[in-house]
Amino acid sequence: MIPIVASLLGSLAQNGLTLLSSAIQAKGKEVVEQTLGVKIPDNPTAEDVSNLRQLQFEHEERLLELGIEKAKLELAELEMFAKAAQNEDDNVTDRWKSDMNSDSWLSKNIRPMSLIAIFLGYFLFAMMSAYGYNANESYVTLLGNWGMLIMGAYFGGRTIEKLADMKGKK
Repeated sequence: MIPIVASLLGSLAQNGLTLLSSAIQAKGKEVVEQTLGVKIPDNPTAEDVSNLRQLQFEHEERLLELGIEKAKLELAELEMFAKAAQNEDDNVTDRWKSDMNSDSWLSKNIRPMSLIAIFLGYFLFAMMSAYGYNANESYVTLLGNWGMLIMGAYFGGRTIEKLADMKGKK
């Protein structure tokens, strides 16, 4: 967003001109100016704010329509994001189901083995620290982050798999 427009939006919102600010965010300053037939100053003075307040009052219905269009766009973006997230979750679940149906011992056991390896590494660093050996803090932090990621994926993923199986059986 252009700094001038951001400054204008902040000024409008601060002066209670939220409908006008929302319409400018939704459609752009030029479109709102053309729609209302007025030039909106980039740095409104107190007199400009008073005139804009009157303008907002006179064109309240049209400004609400522009604001509703903005809300619809935001809602559409949220719905798109939710669908993408659900699709990603479904894909992960499908991959894990495929792993479990595989004939390969490794593909069936890679998640628990990864979790055990991370725990052993973390335990090793904890023991080194307990006996006075210097464990590099960045490695401990890295293993902790990996552990949280793998535990979340493993246990959270297993819960999703079980819920999907229960839903599929109904």
